[in-house]
Amino acid sequence: MITVTRGNPTPEELAAAIAATLAVARGRAGAAPAPRADAWSAPRPARPLPAPGPDAWRTSFWPA
Repeated sequence: MITVTRGNPTPEELAAAIAATLAVARGRAGAAPAPRADAWSAPRPARPLPAPGPDAWRTSFWPA
């Protein structure tokens, strides 16, 4: 529902305002969603993580 709070627009002005509003709304609906920056969307590690064990902490930061 659209309500005119000030002024007295002509039918053509009101139609132009509604057309512009719909064009912006349709443009936003077709846009790709913003990428999420959380742990689930993070890229996979370049190499597998070390296997658990007594020396795993030492090898965790070794270059690949």
